[in-house]
Amino acid sequence: MTRERNLGRYTPAEVSEYYATGQWADENFTELLRARANARPDKVFLTDGRRSLTFAELYEATQKLAVGLHRRGLRSGDRVAVQLPNWAEFVVVAGALARIGAVMVPIMPIYRNDEVSHVVADAEIRMAIAPADFKGFDYVAMFDDIRAQSTTLREVVAVRASDDKREWYAGNGIDVLDDLFADVGDAAADAEIDLRVHPDDPYVIVYTSGTTSRPKGCLHTFNTYVSGARALKVAFGHTEDDVQFGPSPITHTTGLVTSVLLPLLSGAATHVMPEWDPVRGLADIARFGCTGAVTATVFLQTLLAAADADPDADLSTLRFWTCAGSPIPAAVIENATAKLPGASILSLYGRSENLCTTTCTVDDDPRHARTSDGSALPGARVKIVDPGGVDVPQGTEGDIAYHGPSHMLEYLNRPADTAELFTADGYSMSGDLGVMDADGFVRVTGRTKDIVIRGGMNISVREVEDKLTNHPDLTSLAVVAMPDERLGEKVCLYVVPKPGHAAPTVDEIRAYLTERGVAIQKTPEHVAVIDALPMTATGKIQKHILRKQIAAEIAAGAAAPVA
Repeated sequence: MTRERNLGRYTPAEVSEYYATGQWADENFTELLRARANARPDKVFLTDGRRSLTFAELYEATQKLAVGLHRRGLRSGDRVAVQLPNWAEFVVVAGALARIGAVMVPIMPIYRNDEVSHVVADAEIRMAIAPADFKGFDYVAMFDDIRAQSTTLREVVAVRASDDKREWYAGNGIDVLDDLFADVGDAAADAEIDLRVHPDDPYVIVYTSGTTSRPKGCLHTFNTYVSGARALKVAFGHTEDDVQFGPSPITHTTGLVTSVLLPLLSGAATHVMPEWDPVRGLADIARFGCTGAVTATVFLQTLLAAADADPDADLSTLRFWTCAGSPIPAAVIENATAKLPGASILSLYGRSENLCTTTCTVDDDPRHARTSDGSALPGARVKIVDPGGVDVPQGTEGDIAYHGPSHMLEYLNRPADTAELFTADGYSMSGDLGVMDADGFVRVTGRTKDIVIRGGMNISVREVEDKLTNHPDLTSLAVVAMPDERLGEKVCLYVVPKPGHAAPTVDEIRAYLTERGVAIQKTPEHVAVIDALPMTATGKIQKHILRKQIAAEIAAGAAAPVA
């Protein structure tokens, strides 16, 4: 008997179309990995600078960990928070969870108690897997504290645990990942788990920030997720000879799709970096023969700056570099093209709701990367609509709307928010503004959502503002995006101090927010004191005026944001 599956707004006709065209397939993550392990068992698939795993080693590790987690009581449909850096263990964990049918909920390492507690509660997390320590922060202790307040979180698992912490872990009911690998063979593992996960079952929940103060969980199946990688495989001309370079967080949509699923589909290799260091990036690209990357623009800018300072730098293996997260300045593309003559410099626009919306491809005229963020990939359709979801004339600015096989099933626990996304004819509105030319190429021009895009990371303005609402020295405040040459945008805070109170400094504001669990990357990097916030007649803050003001000050050299 076939279990009925909830595929959200996908119609039976769309499902049939996507299977018929190969955008979806009757193959799950485990079966894809097993096929690679059988075909090329000794090929090194994954490196992180400390560990390397062949296809066969990775498959074997995922099977053994899956059995170990199964013995701990983890079952299909359970949700597991995975907050790991770009370590090989992340891919092992992802594979093990997929084997069981548990739903992975990746969390970027920059997030702390406030953001993580929200995800644990919203997704009803059963288990958390996190580093014993990374960059001086104790993630396991954080999750242990969250567990004490949670009604669902039961198990916490430490990764790369040192021996001196094992006694504390044992006394606090915390598992160590290395201890969970079962000593079983492949056939015995399959017999014990006794489950075939369908590729249309829930696979991952990725949280994204938007207009609300709290992130929303985007629920994807394996098919909706891997269809994005299938499309990019064609766009980038990806083959088994490629070595993907992955400094982007693999707990984020960009990294998970392009640094894990894309090379797995191609039978290629992937090298991931736990911490971005452009000098180390130069060395790693040469050492591992990396051929392509998908990152925020700042990664490419800082890499090329490091190459300028190193006469021995060798980036000759690169054949494409794709910038995502925000439009690439034409000057950056021209500089990269001059310094990487053998590589295609591409642009991509996407969102966690549907992964890649538009992208330039290796076969496109290079001018498109300078003037657009690409076009829709085969199997997907993109159009520009007005606020009511109606098509606008060509060349007119409007909301960039998507229809295709990579769209999530829903926002977790938010049916109203999910329904509001769609136009009458089933396109998902992004809240991002763009213009489409006669050839279908789209240029992102702005956004309807109140966010700051810092180095490709979406920061909810309202989230930061809400945390500052009760600041004892402030009467009113507003957070806006300010331009930054390196990161695209940074967070700017306008404040009106209370009478008799001094305006807090940047450092004081950042300390205030981080003490309340806000990631440092989300905190303001410039504080501007103002007598009164500009308001409309109905009392709304005119943020467009503030954005223009800070942009003008930066252009004139009058504002000095934190470096």
